[in-house]
Amino acid sequence: MIKKSRKNGDTSQSKTTEFIVKEPAGLLDFLLESLSNRSRNSVKSILSRGQVSVNGQAVTKHNHQLEPGQQVSIQWGKGPEKVELTGLKILHEDDDIIVIEKESGLLTIASSKEKEMTAYRQLMAHVRSKNPKNRIFIVHRLDRDTSGVMMFAKNKNVQQLLQNSWRESILERTYVALVEGKVKKEKDTIISWLKETKTLLMYSSKKPNDGQKAVTHYKMIQSDRNFSLLEVKLETGRKNQIRVHMKDIGHPIVGDKKYGSRNNVIGRLGLHARILAFKHPITGETLRFEAKIPKQFLRPFNENKKK
Repeated sequence: MIKKSRKNGDTSQSKTTEFIVKEPAGLLDFLLESLSNRSRNSVKSILSRGQVSVNGQAVTKHNHQLEPGQQVSIQWGKGPEKVELTGLKILHEDDDIIVIEKESGLLTIASSKEKEMTAYRQLMAHVRSKNPKNRIFIVHRLDRDTSGVMMFAKNKNVQQLLQNSWRESILERTYVALVEGKVKKEKDTIISWLKETKTLLMYSSKKPNDGQKAVTHYKMIQSDRNFSLLEVKLETGRKNQIRVHMKDIGHPIVGDKKYGSRNNVIGRLGLHARILAFKHPITGETLRFEAKIPKQFLRPFNENKKK
């Protein structure tokens, strides 16, 4: 029988309940037995909200192994304070990764000009609201003005696993690009070798192996004489790859002044990371996340139809 000791009595108020572990067990199983009057889903929620501590350390992993003599504490009442997120929403979170949808205009990580309002800073605050020792790690990036799906790791080991096996782990990376003009080819593959100038501008070299090889596949979604909406799939993931390749074919991305755009009818960069599918680095499960095409990308076509 598990020995219990309660602080401050009634658990319906903001109190703490403590248990002493008598024999080895997984944390979830231990809690299910200790809180036998609660449903499995209720116990899992208490755990995921960071209300459970082992020897004073907050733990959220269901399979965390307990040893005899350890003290398990449950903080009743409200869980950790929720961090308000700006410019992003969480699509998926588990013990190893966080997948988000980022809005255009939000930096992935700090720059010399913006150190606070970044996806990285906000997600760090989010995970630390559950446990001050929690951290997140950059796996890949989206440009500030590119919106869509991206992923972060929640520990160094997972970050390295993903980065070391990126091409094998990533099953699909699909973007949507709104570009200037009517693209003639319904679909095509663009191959070049990307290099960077001293002013940090990327450009293409046609000479084999003169820079980083970049391969971009695209196909038409819709077009008129002024704009084309393309589905773009990356075979490689180089810096500014899609932006450079769209410039190379004479159809720069709308709003991309850096790479030749003269038009910004949508008030933002016309590039959106629509789909990210990958093998989970720990479980091996296939996960797929999709962010809808921004309504602004369809506006130029709708407006032209009205004319």
